[in-house]
Amino acid sequence: MSFQVSELAQKCNVSKDTVRYYAKIGLLQPKRNAINGYQTFSEQDIRHLDFIKRAQYLGYSLKEIKHIIEQSQKGSSPCPLVRDLIQQRLKSNKERLAQLIELQQHMEEALLKWRVMPDGVPDGNSICALIESIESSAINSLSPMIVSKEGEEI
Repeated sequence: MSFQVSELAQKCNVSKDTVRYYAKIGLLQPKRNAINGYQTFSEQDIRHLDFIKRAQYLGYSLKEIKHIIEQSQKGSSPCPLVRDLIQQRLKSNKERLAQLIELQQHMEEALLKWRVMPDGVPDGNSICALIESIESSAINSLSPMIVSKEGEEI
């Protein structure tokens, strides 16, 4: 049985754009309908989409998922790779979590201090008195951390 983009998207509860993107980057392997040129997808693509969603649930990136699928398609067990990747991710998540906890503490301390401070008016030498009130020694002890929605440092 074959499915068009919209049918596969509906069946797997993803958007049509997601199906098209996954096909574009090689996570799905659609065929082309010789008559109309539309992409058609198979039952295997349904299984792949289900696998992709499960892997994403565990935090694997699309690049990692593609590598796992490719290894499986070559006849090699991807399980050692899957274990290694999640062990690395657990380590980095713990480090990031510690940084986020530290950042949270700094933010809470700053807010407590700022509650009693008056609003400053920029005078050409100052941008925001609240942020500028943070001690230089505290700044030098920290590495800047900006985290995207995806959880990656920017």
